[in-house]
Amino acid sequence: MEALVEGWPVWAVFVALWLGALARGTATYWVGRGVRAGGGRSRWAHHLDRPLVARAERFVRRVGPPAVTLGFLTVGLQSAINASAGILRMPQRRFVPAVVLGAALWSLVYTTVGFAVVDAFLGSGGWWWLLAVLALATVVAVVSRRVRRRVEEEPAAAPSSGVDPVGDPSTSRPTAQ
Repeated sequence: MEALVEGWPVWAVFVALWLGALARGTATYWVGRGVRAGGGRSRWAHHLDRPLVARAERFVRRVGPPAVTLGFLTVGLQSAINASAGILRMPQRRFVPAVVLGAALWSLVYTTVGFAVVDAFLGSGGWWWLLAVLALATVVAVVSRRVRRRVEEEPAAAPSSGVDPVGDPSTSRPTAQ
C-alpha cells in the first residue's frame, strides 16, 4: 500500500484513505442492517424480540457512537463494531458522524505514522503479544461483569436464626430442629 501512494501529496493520501475507510465502515454497517432485516423475517425472528436484544439496542444507541469512532483505531475490530452497530440498529444520525470521525482518525494515523508503525510491529512478531493481551483483557472484562451482575442480582440474605433481625427477643420465632 505504501508503494501505491508514494509520491502523492499528503492531503491526497489522507483523502483517499478517508474515503476508503468511510466506504468500508458504512458498507459494513449496511450489511449489519441487512442481516438484522433478514433475521426479522426468518424463523429465528422471535429471538430479536427478547428483552436482552432490546437492552443491547439501547446500550448501542447510548455508547455506540464513541465505540464506532474508537473502533477505527483498533486492528481487526472495526468491521465487527460497524456490523454490530447495524445489527443492533444504531440510528443513522448517530452512526454517520461517528464513522466520519473514525475514518478521519484512521486515515490521519495511516497518513502520518501508521504504515511505519504497523510494519515495525508486524515485522517484529509483536502482534501475537497484542492478541494475547487483548484476549486476556476481554476475558477479565467479561468475567468481572458477570460476577458484578450476579452480586447485584442476589437478594439480600434473610436471617436464618429465628431471632428478630432488630434483636427483640419477644418477637423471635422458635427454630425447627
